[in-house]
Amino acid sequence: MAEQENERSNVRVTDARTLRALAHPARIDIVEHLNVSGSTVTATEMAGLVGLSPSATSYHLRELAKYGLVEQAPSQGDGRERRWRSTGSSLYIDSDDQPEAVAAERALIDLYLHRDQQRVRAWLDRQHDDTAEWRDASALMGQYLLMTAAEFTKLNEQVRALMEPYRVRERQADAPAGARKVVIQYTAFPMD
Repeated sequence: MAEQENERSNVRVTDARTLRALAHPARIDIVEHLNVSGSTVTATEMAGLVGLSPSATSYHLRELAKYGLVEQAPSQGDGRERRWRSTGSSLYIDSDDQPEAVAAERALIDLYLHRDQQRVRAWLDRQHDDTAEWRDASALMGQYLLMTAAEFTKLNEQVRALMEPYRVRERQADAPAGARKVVIQYTAFPMD
């Protein structure tokens, strides 16, 4: 099972067609939910999570499957229901340097950044309704660092390794009491 999960670790998205296929808010939500949870869902179950009708969600699932981002999962019952699962546990976006792919990558990243900005604003709007414990645990921070490309790569690998034990997919079955889903929006890039 660990070997199968390892194969599912990263789905690399490089070509313009796949990048464009993913660049829809509902499709991002679908892929993210399936990657994060590792669950299998029907279109009806997913529709409730993404706020669309089951038929619209089914369409998006079929489109995502065309590009290898989701796949049909084995049925859990009599075989009449169509279940879907992720093909990986995370996405790695990396256009192939063709102008069309670079433009598609940029459009997709803009959607992610917009969604992430909305999440931060939603937290800021509701943080005072949460407990002091969760407010104190939360952080918005930025640091300027001076480093080589090799040091930068190592830092990113270390941050990824620090987060790995807490991933929802691996921890949800045996989460400690009081655990909540949190999002880490980590952006690291060189300055000019």
